[in-house]
Amino acid sequence: MFKTIAVLLVLVVAVLLGYAASRPDSFHVERSITIQAPADRLHPQINDLRRFNTWNPYLRKDPAMQGEYSGAVAGPGAVYAFHGNKEVGRGRIAITETSAPNSVTMQLDMLEPFEAHNVVRFTLVPEGEGATRVTWAMDGASPFMAKLVGVFLNMDQMIGRDFEAGLFHLKSLAEKPAAS
Repeated sequence: MFKTIAVLLVLVVAVLLGYAASRPDSFHVERSITIQAPADRLHPQINDLRRFNTWNPYLRKDPAMQGEYSGAVAGPGAVYAFHGNKEVGRGRIAITETSAPNSVTMQLDMLEPFEAHNVVRFTLVPEGEGATRVTWAMDGASPFMAKLVGVFLNMDQMIGRDFEAGLFHLKSLAEKPAAS
């Protein structure tokens, strides 16, 4: 009986590891929202990391997060290094490319809780009269441990939920009536 259970357990673990190994070597997460504001008004909210952090959902997850800005004030070379709780982790985000008012590309280098090096892209596309479709996307490698975790946790839903919250907050900031 014990031998049968042990063999079944080894078989289940082998199947699980095999399934994890067969998963894609990269990931892509993307969310979009339409905001009633022109792209040239939204672009600075993304292209300046200080302004980006006013609506960044990860700062809301850890209000005590510590961070340091360096490099350029905005655009390529702007950097924000951060250290937060377990949910947020420790890492660095840097703007690597910008095309006003259409896009901003960032490099996100996570050190904790897991090392990861991902590319983050924001695209802004005019949509109708005075509106903009803002898309927040992230791409990166999926090493074996990420694939294994992905068997149990849906990373697209977890990260996507954060992107949705951030985009919603950006929308509420951008659509807020100007103070008289």
